[in-house]
Amino acid sequence: MSELAEHIKQETTGLNPVEALTLLSDIFHDEIVFSTSFGWEDQVIIHMIFSNNLPIKVFTLETGRLFPETYYVWNRTMEIYGKPVHAYYPQTSLVEQMVSTKGPSSFYETVENRKECCGIRKIEPLKRALAGNKCWITGIRAEQSANRQVMDNVEWDEGNQLVKFHPIYSWSLEEVKEYIKKYNIPYNTLHDRGFPSIGCAPCTRAVQPGEDFRAGRWWWEDQSKKECGLHGVNEVIEK
Repeated sequence: MSELAEHIKQETTGLNPVEALTLLSDIFHDEIVFSTSFGWEDQVIIHMIFSNNLPIKVFTLETGRLFPETYYVWNRTMEIYGKPVHAYYPQTSLVEQMVSTKGPSSFYETVENRKECCGIRKIEPLKRALAGNKCWITGIRAEQSANRQVMDNVEWDEGNQLVKFHPIYSWSLEEVKEYIKKYNIPYNTLHDRGFPSIGCAPCTRAVQPGEDFRAGRWWWEDQSKKECGLHGVNEVIEK
């Protein structure tokens, strides 16, 4: 962990999420951002940021393959809080080239093709969204996957050269749901239909009772690591 990340960890220890976010917005001023995919956890953090008027830029990755339910939550969130959610799209030329040469569903064919699609639609836009910032807020929780249990609530992102902070890292899913209910926060109704983790529509399905939290992501791949490249452990950027 870098000296800056270690300093942030010490400064935020013992603070609740809102107190920590407030402190970080004071430390990093206009160089702090929050990435949302409008899932349960992200809606909790959006509420914390917007309802407290914290100067933290909120952005999302518009891959062009999202569920209709996701777009509804996105729009409803902006209506309720009256705040902008900045959209980052993939580069048109890269999408055109990939689809023209491999077709619109190449990601089903090989792991390499799927990672190429994630790279174009998510990782490259994320790089642009994070550029020039010093702190990245996320909705990661420890219990979401085995990979995330070995992370920390404060990390140093070597690939993007910034501090990552997960304000509700230690929260349980029940705590998240209780918070949403308490503050009547809009959320993606796909969660009620067996979708604990929601990404692009072609790459996400509902999970069955007893299945892993991320079993519904890229379910056709024979792999235990269900990450796309945004939030990886000891990798450049993996989610």
